[in-house]
Amino acid sequence: MLRLFAHAQYDFIGLRRWAYGLSALLILPGLVLLLVRGLNYSIEFTGGTFLQVEAARSVSTAQLRAALEGAGIVGSEIQTFGADTVYAIRARIGQTGDASTQSVVEAVGRALDAAVGADAYRIVRTEGVTPKVGGELQEKAIMAILFSFVVTLIYLAARFEWRFGVAAVFATAHDIAATIAFIRYLDLEVSLVVVAAVLTIVGYSLNDTIVIFDRVRENLRKFRRQNLYEILNLSVNETLPRTILTGGTTMMTALALAFIAGEVIRPFSLVMAFGILVGTFSSIYVAAPVLLWIERRWPGQDVRGARAYAGPDFAPGTTSGAVPAPATGGRPKAAV
Repeated sequence: MLRLFAHAQYDFIGLRRWAYGLSALLILPGLVLLLVRGLNYSIEFTGGTFLQVEAARSVSTAQLRAALEGAGIVGSEIQTFGADTVYAIRARIGQTGDASTQSVVEAVGRALDAAVGADAYRIVRTEGVTPKVGGELQEKAIMAILFSFVVTLIYLAARFEWRFGVAAVFATAHDIAATIAFIRYLDLEVSLVVVAAVLTIVGYSLNDTIVIFDRVRENLRKFRRQNLYEILNLSVNETLPRTILTGGTTMMTALALAFIAGEVIRPFSLVMAFGILVGTFSSIYVAAPVLLWIERRWPGQDVRGARAYAGPDFAPGTTSGAVPAPATGGRPKAAV
């Protein structure tokens, strides 16, 4: 069988400062843009009206959008809905979405009369979302993310130690911040679909981090004479084949959806593809180094033996950039 990175011996932890700089370069400008311009929320959060329209002939979305803007509806979302002659229109009058559903329907009707023809379409369905409902959706989305943090911390504290949980939550917060910066850079519209992508990234990143931490825990008990720096490098290298294969295949699927699927699923796919990439990065270059930093100051039970042999600073045992072999009989095979 083909096995990628079967004997990897990379010094990932030694590159942690470069990784920190790369993360700061990605996240900080995005957060500045976020503070200055905010996010582009969809009508699901700001309030508005959804209409499903069936036309007698196909009309370009650009033509429909121009007609809607002529009727006073700016910033509408128009997507084909199954067939080329069926459209999903999300629209609101003004910037706040305070206009009633009926007034929006009337304005859309005038625009469709001009673009398609008075008798060449029918409105199949209409749904209204008030700004109050949109605000509640924003609060629930934030609460869902915070709840995932709390549950993760409790789970990892029970399965490993609280130090592992804090490191995993820190890495996940890094992923969310980087993803929000990515959304701001591309000016993607934040809808419930995008929120679902962010929550999916949280679960994916945590799963990847837990796999590495599980191997760290095993190696800490197995190789008591190795320092934590070496144990972390060894564990990341052993799980590298699994990390690359699962991350690579999932990201290729998300990219395929982004380029092949329609407009409805594209924001979800783009956010997912980026989230998988940054989640893999953080599992290696954020979670493991943060665990090293925490254990240097508050060593856990599993690390006390390694600390006794490695000295108070957990200094790396080599400067060559390779992962040193454990002192208890050689480097184990990477069983992923």
